[in-house]
Amino acid sequence: MLVAPVLLVVVACGSGGGGGGGATAPPTDPSPSVPGPPPVATPPVDPTPVGGVVPQGFDTTPARVTTVDGEVCDLCVWVADDNARRGRGLMGVTDLGGLDGMAFVYDEPRTTSFTMRNTLLPLTIVFYGPDGRYLDAFDMEPCEAEPCPPYPTPEGFTVAVEVLQGEHAGLAMVQGSVLELLTGDCETPPSH
Repeated sequence: MLVAPVLLVVVACGSGGGGGGGATAPPTDPSPSVPGPPPVATPPVDPTPVGGVVPQGFDTTPARVTTVDGEVCDLCVWVADDNARRGRGLMGVTDLGGLDGMAFVYDEPRTTSFTMRNTLLPLTIVFYGPDGRYLDAFDMEPCEAEPCPPYPTPEGFTVAVEVLQGEHAGLAMVQGSVLELLTGDCETPPSH
């Protein structure tokens, strides 16, 4: 009897994990390779071993995006699902830690605005409604000095996903797509 090995192939979509521009230090740090005190950030974000700042105090979850053409893209995102985490978001973060982005999750549909106060990365934010269907997306620019402009949201969204600016299309987060937040754990990305 012959036994053939089974090979499981996992196809990643887009840029391969969202951490593409991630190992950079805040723009105010002129010498990120020189050891020194950690960068000042809005707590509780902490520096990673290579000098980038990754989100801390957030859970992660797998997510799936399906386009109208049936393309499926599996993601792993940080989850901001309460007022404190949503308020902190990606402030002070310079590295997504190998994840694809951060999902701001709400129990009820809402209309509000987002701000980029103390956010160092240029981001694209993508909105999904209660049925998981795409509503809108737009780019947001870093803002370290007050007043930071508000970015009004579409009506009735329940999930807003922030990704590195321009990476949403490669993650299938385009008009007509459907987002599903899954249960379980993401595969932990390797340390950078």
